[in-house]
Amino acid sequence: MINYDIIKRPIITEKTNAQKDSHNQVSFEIDPRSNRIEVQRAVEKIFKVKVADVHTMNVKGKVKRRGRILGKRRNWKKAIVTLMPGERIEFFEGA
Repeated sequence: MINYDIIKRPIITEKTNAQKDSHNQVSFEIDPRSNRIEVQRAVEKIFKVKVADVHTMNVKGKVKRRGRILGKRRNWKKAIVTLMPGERIEFFEGA
């Protein structure tokens, strides 16, 4: 897999912003077929930072209702990447 296919998008929420500030961690949605080593190499190559640790997890899609009709959101895979001390990834330059 190519590096840009492994990392789909960053996950930006209040919780991930707190993790970024307190533990120097960044969260990404990743390809479900990728593993920790591929994620580490992709983050280091794309963002030019050093990675200390990678945790991955499969997130189950929630069951949602629209009236009588039941639907399900898709399953996806999430990676929490811990960066080395002194390293930073800024998604929004103005923030």
